[in-house]
Amino acid sequence: MAKHSGRYATSAERVDRERSYSPEEAVGLVKEMATANFDETVEIALKLGVDPDKGEQNVRGTMVLPHGTGKVPRVAVFADGAAAQAAEEAGADRVGAEDLVAAIEAGWEGFDVLVAHPAMMPMVGRLGRTLGPRMPNKKAGNITEDVAAAVSNLKAGKVEFRIDRGAVVHLPAGKVSFSDQQLLENLAALIESISAARPAGVAGRFIESASLSSSMGPGVKLDLRELAGLK
Repeated sequence: MAKHSGRYATSAERVDRERSYSPEEAVGLVKEMATANFDETVEIALKLGVDPDKGEQNVRGTMVLPHGTGKVPRVAVFADGAAAQAAEEAGADRVGAEDLVAAIEAGWEGFDVLVAHPAMMPMVGRLGRTLGPRMPNKKAGNITEDVAAAVSNLKAGKVEFRIDRGAVVHLPAGKVSFSDQQLLENLAALIESISAARPAGVAGRFIESASLSSSMGPGVKLDLRELAGLK
């Protein structure tokens, strides 16, 4: 069992484990308990009523948070010609073709997200073993003809969500420094997007449980009825 700091234990004592908190209460409590010396990320964890082993019940998608994540990602783009110029104008941190592939092969990791023009994929494909899940992905919108739009959306706060092996989705909802209203509006958008991604064959309750926490703080159980009612 992982050991927690005394600060974590003190914060955890403030959370009633038998209670489900309204989103407003949870946001306030999570922010109060965030005492690290950096701007912690506020995160939501959603346990979904799906079977991760069934391909047709996979839950995956993307969305743009109304107020962003609080972190502007470093975006590198595989493109050339007009697409490369468009990506640069959209704010990409690095744009390249064979040179970018070679840099990553040599160990360069100065990026958070990779975007690729489809014409680049035969070249980029050889990075599969090196990049693993960080490879550009069509379902995530990171393999696209419109690389400029992809860069703009990522810089504006686009996030990708997917279930893990436990059928849980973990997503950032912003930063502790955000206002309560900004966090609540981001949460409302997250819940709407996750709900819209419900597989057609799933019966019963889709979101089974939810909790909110900061990067270094304990989880706060959310009231699902009030969470669903967020606007």
